[in-house]
Amino acid sequence: MLAIRLQRTGRSNHAQFRLIVQDSRFSPKSGRVVATLGSYNPHTKAVVCDNEKASKYLSNGAQPSPRAAIILANEGVKLPTWVKQHVKAESKIKNIEKLRRNRPAEPKEEASAEASSAEATEETPAAPEAVEAAEETTSDEAVPAEEASVAEAPAETEEKA
Repeated sequence: MLAIRLQRTGRSNHAQFRLIVQDSRFSPKSGRVVATLGSYNPHTKAVVCDNEKASKYLSNGAQPSPRAAIILANEGVKLPTWVKQHVKAESKIKNIEKLRRNRPAEPKEEASAEASSAEATEETPAAPEAVEAAEETTSDEAVPAEEASVAEAPAETEEKA
């Protein structure tokens, strides 16, 4: 019995395929090919196929592999009614309740909530009125503010120690 199947060619990690007709008892690597119908490049999705030869072998009883049947159908070759085309089944999500979007919201711990609110107050940008007031200050007023921040720095290090 004849089979229409793909024969892998091309270098490693860059496959290309020949569309061949072969005795079904032999492997595609055996080299015993009855006829070459065309080629298929999966990287560019380019297909070259001799439709007349393919329909001749199909009418004489050659059975296409599932992938070869898809390629031939996409090229416009009329497949016989006895050729079974693989129908892609829709996959189901097994454990929907485990999805993150379906989990209930977890309550935050009180300690982490207090720490995050303290960090949020330090990182929030100044209010627009405070920015305008800071722009109106003179350079003499800015110097004591810098000294105050320097004076606070050693106090923070003492608390850590």
